[in-house]
Amino acid sequence: MPLLEARDLRVDLHTHRGTAAAVQGMSFTLEPGDTLGLIGESGCGKSMTALALMGLAPDNATVSGSLKLEGRELIGLRDRDWRAIRGFRLAMIFQEPMTALNPVHRVGAQIAEPLMLHQNLSHGAAREKAIALLERVGIPDPARRIDSFPHQFSGGQRQRIMIAMALACEPDVLIADEPTTALDVTVQKQILALICELVDERGMVLILISHDLGLIAQNVQRMMVMYGGAVVESGPAAQVFGQPAHPYTRGLLAARPSLAQRLVAHRSERLPTIKGSVPDLFSLPLGCPFAGRCAYTEDACFTDEPPVVPMGSAHWFRCRRADVVLDTPELIAGSA
Repeated sequence: MPLLEARDLRVDLHTHRGTAAAVQGMSFTLEPGDTLGLIGESGCGKSMTALALMGLAPDNATVSGSLKLEGRELIGLRDRDWRAIRGFRLAMIFQEPMTALNPVHRVGAQIAEPLMLHQNLSHGAAREKAIALLERVGIPDPARRIDSFPHQFSGGQRQRIMIAMALACEPDVLIADEPTTALDVTVQKQILALICELVDERGMVLILISHDLGLIAQNVQRMMVMYGGAVVESGPAAQVFGQPAHPYTRGLLAARPSLAQRLVAHRSERLPTIKGSVPDLFSLPLGCPFAGRCAYTEDACFTDEPPVVPMGSAHWFRCRRADVVLDTPELIAGSA
């Protein structure tokens, strides 16, 4: 039985402008120890997917489809039942620790809270474990700093505290939403190494969300490329990076500078870009969400749902012009 399984997961947002699909048809199956990466531009549905997986979708959202944790259906659970799971079996490292941490509570109390709630530890036992967790994530002098407030830590240290909170109850599933945003490269590497080490130790499922393609390539086994709330390409990370099929995936990879370009490029040189910008959810085409920005767009792309095109073992992409796309691998999105 899979540890975490999603089937046609969908999130619809109800606003004064009507209803829009923020996540459409998300499906995956994850076993203990599996790692999955989600990539895409801002507004493509990555963070909304994470919130739906945690039962934290906005009040104006309707979540449908199926989401199972070891066979137990989570869609439709009451808030009380979600609270029993969240932080215990499902945990999340949020994108911005300064807003995720409560500024008026000491960090030790925030780490100890899930331990007392889910593991019935006494205040003293929870405090001792919180100190051990702070030490594990690299906070210096944890016995003294456990009584500090979030603003008394650096950005990297606050992110480490978020990791400690997420791992406090040794969850089965860890969702990391841009866990290295705004951190310098050295701290990024340390935090990612720590997350991956703990995932390996405990056999957790890791869902890593990031704009950083290099970070995804180095830290996950499988990946999904999202655009307009839909998965447009999915497969083993090595295959997707080695043989990108969807025009959007190609555009993202082409926009990433190589090491040689970083060393010799002049300021006047420009990287390839994907023309246009991500439309809002109410302006997406009825057919392929990437229609219009894609160099291969034809009229039917705006109206016909793109079929799934297999590329090999577990690697696929969605495109109604797959024959043309695959015949011109050098062409990237927006370059025509």
